[in-house]
Amino acid sequence: MQIYKVGGAVRDRLLGKPVTDIDWVVVGATTEEMLAKGFRPVGADFPVFLHPKSGEEYALARTERKSGRGYGGFTFHASPEVTLEEDLIRRDLTINAMAEDDQQHLTDPYHGQRDLEARLLRHVSPAFAEDPLRVLRVARFAARYADLGFTVAPETLELMRQLSESGELQALTAERSWKEISRALLEDQPQVFIEVLRECGALKVLMPEIDALFGVPQPQAHHPEIDTGVHTLSVLEQAALHKQPLTVRWACLLHDLGKGLTPEEEWPRHIAHEHKGLKLIKAVNERFKAPRDCQELALLVGQYHTHGHRALELKPSTLLELLQSFDVYRRPQRFEEFIAACEMDARGRKGLEQRSYPQADYLRGAAKAARSVAVQPLLEKGFKGPELGEAIKRERLNALKAYKEAASV
Repeated sequence: MQIYKVGGAVRDRLLGKPVTDIDWVVVGATTEEMLAKGFRPVGADFPVFLHPKSGEEYALARTERKSGRGYGGFTFHASPEVTLEEDLIRRDLTINAMAEDDQQHLTDPYHGQRDLEARLLRHVSPAFAEDPLRVLRVARFAARYADLGFTVAPETLELMRQLSESGELQALTAERSWKEISRALLEDQPQVFIEVLRECGALKVLMPEIDALFGVPQPQAHHPEIDTGVHTLSVLEQAALHKQPLTVRWACLLHDLGKGLTPEEEWPRHIAHEHKGLKLIKAVNERFKAPRDCQELALLVGQYHTHGHRALELKPSTLLELLQSFDVYRRPQRFEEFIAACEMDARGRKGLEQRSYPQADYLRGAAKAARSVAVQPLLEKGFKGPELGEAIKRERLNALKAYKEAASV
């Protein structure tokens, strides 16, 4: 039995990056031998075990062959005869197909270290094209390592293009796709993820609503970058620079989908794009089964982001409706995330990345003013039922009128 550290742990150590998760592969062992040493089996499809003390995953060396469509369409074979090289060749990228023994001796049959130095994301073998999930994975790695200068090798990009055209991407489950998308969006340069998907043709298959934004112009006075797709990527880039959470990043990605529906004769104006985009945002949310908090924020940002930009001009009654829509009294954090998404939208414009966004503090102040209305005095005056609701609304409106007047002085 020989045990090797494999994959990301080896790659990141060689890159000088912190190693978090460690995967191990075991060569020359049987399931029975692993169980005898106290390992606990966890793999339903192939032999993976948890170490009795560390809890880390140890997988028996295995080979695989394509037996069906999609990510799950594989038959695995694990036995003591499977070599380390045979196990590594089934991996996606050469930089993920290296192994180390306990002395840090490197096994690198597919030149992963050379590609690390060349800053290339290159597939290990033609078997890469058997797994459509790898299109998303490579795009995610491109986003992760963009700051180090990594790019996708042309021949790998061509395989990704073939996969995108083959129909295999449609076989991906929503859960697997969302796992890759959400991880990619949380990278330091998530816009690269979208750029790579677009370059290989996967974006128009997976998210045609976003792909449709490229080439759609906006008024240059408000958007010096003009192109709506470029703007969307810039907003996503700003969200990452400002360390926004996944909910905000997802909302930033989807906020302008309605502009893709504008007839060409109306360009570069996009009248009512906020409302038109809601059905598209809903469709993307459902396609990937995004978590509820991501879905809700994306829809609210899509509908109200221009309200955010015009916050200083809104009538108190419109401001109150906005606050009610977000239920700021019970869910203040969601409104805070809305403000963040609006600010990222404003900053995601060429040359305006550093411009101040006074709307943010104004909206926070408005929410605070509305929340400051006390219910108890109204109860003491005898209000109850629907009358109490109207009285609360009236007091909140008065509070917002006073707030707006004070802010305009």
